[in-house]
Amino acid sequence: MTVTRTVRDATPVDAAACAAIYAPCIRDTAITLEIEPPDAAEFTRRIAAAAARHAWLVLEDDGRVTGYAYGGPFKERAAYRFACEVSVYLELGLRRSGGGRALYSALLARLAERGYRTAAAGITMPNAASAGLHAALGFVPVGTFRRVGWKHDRWHDVAWMQCDLGVGDTTSVSGAGSATMG
Repeated sequence: MTVTRTVRDATPVDAAACAAIYAPCIRDTAITLEIEPPDAAEFTRRIAAAAARHAWLVLEDDGRVTGYAYGGPFKERAAYRFACEVSVYLELGLRRSGGGRALYSALLARLAERGYRTAAAGITMPNAASAGLHAALGFVPVGTFRRVGWKHDRWHDVAWMQCDLGVGDTTSVSGAGSATMG
């Protein structure tokens, strides 16, 4: 059976599906260090915030939302305005199905179009699937914060990887898309 897979911009209608995908990641894993699952109203707010300056995309398989990826600020200080932090989440049974690659490929292209130069991703360790996905898409390891997250009665390390979205260290950023601070 062939699945029709689509990556598109998220809308507020997608908030409940995104919340449902994220909730088991929070409750049952340390993939995210968030402790309480946000509700659909909070996801509506998050989608709007990401879409305003970065991007929030959803993956649909046969018309059903099965994953999402988004970009957000790396840091709030103005000098970081051309860097962003990215995340991707799939329904737990869909790892290594190509969905994460499809979402991130579209997201990274969108962020580059908007003028962002660097994407950073924090990965709670161990998570070989996520580290492998990021490496396959050009992310390189840049460091690990040891024992920074306490969840499920133990400490967790967070590895950081980054991907260049622009070319060269001295390329001008004048006129670069919407990567500006308000």
